[in-house]
Amino acid sequence: MIIASRTLAGAASLVLVAGLAACGSSAEPAASPAPSAAAGAVDLSDVCPATVVIQTDWNPESEHGAQYALLGSDYTVNKKLKTVSGPLMSSGKTTGVNVEIRAGGPAIGFESVATQMYKDKKITIGYASTDGQIQTSKELPVKAVMAPLDINPQMIMWDPATYPQVKTIKDLGATGAVVRVFGGASYMEYLIDSGQIDRKNVDEGYDGTPANFVAAQGKDAQQGFASAEPYIYENEIKDWDKPVAFQLVHDAGWQIYAGEMSVKTADFEKLTPCLKKLVPVMQQAEVDFYTDPTATNKLILDLVDSYDTGWVYSQGVADFSVEQQKKLKLVGNGDNATIGDFDLKRVQKILDVMGPIADKLGTPPAAGLTVDDLATNEFIDTSIGLPQ
Repeated sequence: MIIASRTLAGAASLVLVAGLAACGSSAEPAASPAPSAAAGAVDLSDVCPATVVIQTDWNPESEHGAQYALLGSDYTVNKKLKTVSGPLMSSGKTTGVNVEIRAGGPAIGFESVATQMYKDKKITIGYASTDGQIQTSKELPVKAVMAPLDINPQMIMWDPATYPQVKTIKDLGATGAVVRVFGGASYMEYLIDSGQIDRKNVDEGYDGTPANFVAAQGKDAQQGFASAEPYIYENEIKDWDKPVAFQLVHDAGWQIYAGEMSVKTADFEKLTPCLKKLVPVMQQAEVDFYTDPTATNKLILDLVDSYDTGWVYSQGVADFSVEQQKKLKLVGNGDNATIGDFDLKRVQKILDVMGPIADKLGTPPAAGLTVDDLATNEFIDTSIGLPQ
């Protein structure tokens, strides 16, 4: 059972340079549906590409719901390329352009999104994380224009029955428990450098499956995503079938932005007219998704079945993910009434901490890298936010 070998927030190694169906049927190649000539209140046709291409970092999942919510009911699925496309919608109305959303992870050979963006000029927007941006800033620079997730879902989890006294990652570190993770993860370097985890207790042999965690019978800890694994391990891993405890790496001090909407730095100026109109549409799509995720989650589950990459994703996980994201404030307005904006002081703190870590990992940042190179709130509509 493949459950969580995602590369969100740099969980896996960072690669530097290096049948079509309408609404889910099995027909083979056909063109994407054409957007209506009569666009709604938002018309993107004069400023955006005819097809806005979004490259995600993993298989379809509810953490990506804000992007899949840009599609309406008229869409086309390419099973071979692992893409879905159709008219880009704004509050139920067409915008005069299409959107194509591409799966990441196994669909792109586990390469980084930044690598894909620089390989394929058709990609308009790609997923990014603050730490990943810093690591690729010399050769593959990207600039983030929206933060759909306010808090990174990544966590370290453990068995509360084995470690009833453990409440935090630092508490866990004091027990000497093995912590199983993907190798080369920048957040682990932070946890080690900050004294929360001892390097000798880190096992970089995590393979994305539950096998070793279950075999350890609660003795070992493991990386995961708070928006998925707590449900999966309690409800879908029959050899475990009980709760796990966890702490977000965000709450341990590693406060990156994950799943950012980013563009290639060299394309930023050219895309600015488009982004001024498009980013508020994306903000509203996120509000719409978290207000009523039913239709978009159905699309996500249909895509998982159609793509058939080995990724297992159930209705239960999808529903849990949405509620957990809201409960833990992984998605939200932050400290104001606006969704999708960046706390630029927070970005600066990560830049300060990540620079030395990037050097250690052999991916030094570009000389003179600044917060302005990494993120902007220029296109954010401050009036758009989740209901309080």
